[in-house]
Amino acid sequence: MFAPTTRFKAGTARRFLQGGLLVSLLGCLAQPGQLPASAQPATQQSACAGPEYRQLDFWLGAWDVTWEASPGQPAGQGTNVITRELDGCVVHEHFAGGPTTGNLIGESWSVYHAPTQAWRQTWVDNQGGYIALVGGPQADNFVLVSSSIADNTPQQRMLFEKVTPNAFTWRWQRTADRGVSWTDSWVIRYVRRTPHSVQSPGPGLQ
Repeated sequence: MFAPTTRFKAGTARRFLQGGLLVSLLGCLAQPGQLPASAQPATQQSACAGPEYRQLDFWLGAWDVTWEASPGQPAGQGTNVITRELDGCVVHEHFAGGPTTGNLIGESWSVYHAPTQAWRQTWVDNQGGYIALVGGPQADNFVLVSSSIADNTPQQRMLFEKVTPNAFTWRWQRTADRGVSWTDSWVIRYVRRTPHSVQSPGPGLQ
């Protein structure tokens, strides 16, 4: 900016006014720090805003979990807390299985992988466990499968079924015939700790 002097002629000022430059300068002085509308930063949308990224939303929340005795697994109870993190792109599981599981504590991270149009989950725990799974909605269920690294044949899977807003059944299953049939290894009943008052659709209805 420059300071006006007595030598600044009226004709020069008139030309500034006609060109709009002086008006613009005065506008900037009257509203310091305000950018023109065209220069305002645009609101950034999450990269994971599409409906396919919400197919696991039925799992979100704090759950009480129970299971009956099965071969190699005594009856027990625990908790599981599921959160959405990293700008809505990651579903993060925090599982605690209690004494009957040897105080198993595990976490998983699930993401929707757009290039393959499939969900991918990685599980790790305090007993040295590691499982990688791939899958997604199947009708009214949600299925994630762990396959052999050597030949990519299915070996284990988790099945979310009978999904309602406040409860569902989770099954950990194995196959001995490359996925033709499946046998339960662990069946867990989930009950939401704070019931939802508004119904939400199951995985097949997202």
